[in-house]
Amino acid sequence: MSRLNELRMIARVAQMYHVENQRQADIANHLRISQATISRMLKRAQEEEIVRTTVVAPSGTYADLEAGLRSKFGLSEAIVVECSEDRDGAIMARIGEAAAHFVEATLQPGEIIGVSSWSETILKMVDNIHPMKSGKAKFVVQTLGGMGDPTVQIHANQLTTRLAKLTGAEASLLSAPGVAQSREAKLVLSGDSYVRETMDLFEKVTLAIVGIGAVEPSSMLARSGNVFSTRELAAVKEAGGVGDVSLRFFDIDGNPVKTPLDERVIGMTLDELARIDRVIALAGGQSKTRAIQGALKAGVIDLLVTDKFTAGRLVSDAQDQTLSEQM
Repeated sequence: MSRLNELRMIARVAQMYHVENQRQADIANHLRISQATISRMLKRAQEEEIVRTTVVAPSGTYADLEAGLRSKFGLSEAIVVECSEDRDGAIMARIGEAAAHFVEATLQPGEIIGVSSWSETILKMVDNIHPMKSGKAKFVVQTLGGMGDPTVQIHANQLTTRLAKLTGAEASLLSAPGVAQSREAKLVLSGDSYVRETMDLFEKVTLAIVGIGAVEPSSMLARSGNVFSTRELAAVKEAGGVGDVSLRFFDIDGNPVKTPLDERVIGMTLDELARIDRVIALAGGQSKTRAIQGALKAGVIDLLVTDKFTAGRLVSDAQDQTLSEQM
């Protein structure tokens, strides 16, 4: 009976502390027991499972889907957002809001942020970030050159500059097209001192924020005067490409897809991305599901921010079967 009497006392201490919200010092005084003993009894209460911790996910959050994504794809974290409809515009807005909150909450002093600046979802994130009174970041580095028509390439510069201002950082712009006309032209452009200075910062990036694209260009790229021809995109598809991160294409299993197009891209490579401590990907929607799956299997993404519809497709076994049949 001595053990039962001991457990009874432990249970009473746990009740006073956890249910009645009494301080350890007050419990010790009330029971005429030292505070050190009270502390040990509270620890025993957990070991004996007298006290059990239960986490109740708030309505509108999806802990099970997030756990499924972490487990299936080896992610360090996953954020699944509530969305009323499986529609691109609504999805991008919700993902952008959640990503902005996460970046604000977790940004470390002296952080060097790399941003793939041709992404509508990243644009939504920047729209939702509040100015940080005490600047935290050191640099915001543009990791992919401008795209398409030179008259609209300024968009990429503006996004990078805005994020730098919001985080108290210095903007480091990649003053070159995202895709050069030829491999030789890329070598010349990459040799420019200003371009080289930004690209040298790639290896110092501590936090990368990227979008995930399907092979078919997004509406933003299409409006920009997208430089890809139908023939070039067909070559990517024929090589098994399902999507890209910063114009670096991969197949459904995450393997890089090499085409002549890859040799013309001016920006961060998948290998460089993989070496970064934290890589956050923002993506969702039916049309990007296969691309997101391929990107997650590439092993370069640490945290995914997506919507509940896309997360459900990604974690379900039925989705795996459907994707296999589409190949």
